[in-house]
Amino acid sequence: MYFDYCGTPIGPLLLAADATGALTHLDLPHERRPTTPQPDWRRAPERFDAARRQLEAYFAGTLTAFDLPLGPRGTAFQRQVWAALCEVPYGTTASYAEIARRIGRPAAVRAVGAANGANPIGIIVPCHRVIGSNGSLTGYGGGLPMKRYLLEHERRHAPPPRLVLQG
Repeated sequence: MYFDYCGTPIGPLLLAADATGALTHLDLPHERRPTTPQPDWRRAPERFDAARRQLEAYFAGTLTAFDLPLGPRGTAFQRQVWAALCEVPYGTTASYAEIARRIGRPAAVRAVGAANGANPIGIIVPCHRVIGSNGSLTGYGGGLPMKRYLLEHERRHAPPPRLVLQG
């Protein structure tokens, strides 16, 4: 495993990747369960150039979708939820119930919440875009103020909706 840190407006992010270069972790400042580089992990800043560039563009408001190799480790269900999170458009939100319906498991709302909370690649796998069914902000590994910041940042920089004329 390889790791490095990336400075951002919300603080330093820990990035970790496997030997193939797939990102396995992105830890936010104040993470509830932070990843700690293990003794056998090597610091390798050059392996994270693309991730760093894309994160810088995201925080500058010029990148709305990440294009990086991802290798989050989790159960098949968790990976299914994380894939659905990646389909929530920049600048928008979805409820836990919506995500459960999208993956064909409408009764699995709590399990979706648990999988969302276990997401090891925050921001890039945008778990911050998931909210309660009543529109309220709910738990976030980096804390609710950071979730609010990320959502407001995306709303400020989201491209305007496209009008489609019928007829």
